[in-house]
Amino acid sequence: MQAVSEAVERVLVAAQRQDRLTVGVYESAKLMNVDPDSVVLCVLATDEEDEGDIALQIHFTLIQAFCCDNDIHILRVSGMQRLAAILGEPEPGSEPRDLHCLLVTNPHTDAWKSQGLAEVASYCAESRDRNQWVPYVCLQER
Repeated sequence: MQAVSEAVERVLVAAQRQDRLTVGVYESAKLMNVDPDSVVLCVLATDEEDEGDIALQIHFTLIQAFCCDNDIHILRVSGMQRLAAILGEPEPGSEPRDLHCLLVTNPHTDAWKSQGLAEVASYCAESRDRNQWVPYVCLQER
């Protein structure tokens, strides 16, 4: 499980560095509506205190359904503080980022391949084979 957690972190950092990361529920929904074929991974992040947020859970349900219909790998993670640390602080003066939904996109070429992305995709596929449609990973504080 730790290897998958580290692979997720590598994928998110690389995607952010290469401007292939969409952050936020609303922004993610817009992108999936316009160009779903470019999305290769959807990360839904929550912690225990988010479990009671009905609106967020409805958004997650709709996003998960869309991802399943479009063959997009989905992964649920916990560890919002670790996620914020991985992605860094937002620009000074800007609004806080909504880290509950992150999309990793891939250009329409094979130019961007990642070992971490392959590991995460394999984990998602193996989980689906065991009828766990939305696998879960805990991001560990370091």
